[in-house]
Amino acid sequence: MLESEVIAMRTGSEPVTARSPLRMRLWLSLWGTAWALFGLVAFSMNGRPGWAAACAVVLLLAVVDLGVITYRMRQGPHYQPGRAVPPYEPDHGDGRPRGPGPGTDGGRPGRGRNGAL
Repeated sequence: MLESEVIAMRTGSEPVTARSPLRMRLWLSLWGTAWALFGLVAFSMNGRPGWAAACAVVLLLAVVDLGVITYRMRQGPHYQPGRAVPPYEPDHGDGRPRGPGPGTDGGRPGRGRNGAL
């Protein structure tokens, strides 16, 4: 990395305005499924088995992607923070210790996640 390059640090306010790309992925995957199916049928009817196999692979990938997309869409906003979630404290890069993370026992020594020793 060059010294003149500047990496923008996240402020934590991005999830407030962010939008999920799942709907766009759904439409693109449907578009790919339709064209791959068309190509599979067209190349199979014209005696081009290599191209038909390539279209079959693309069709399989598009259908699997459709399954993943619908699964994630049905999960809803479960893993997406909303307006009620405050932004996280960004890394200041000066070695300052951060507060205890989620699942710790208040920072007491000898305790890990869920109070286990």
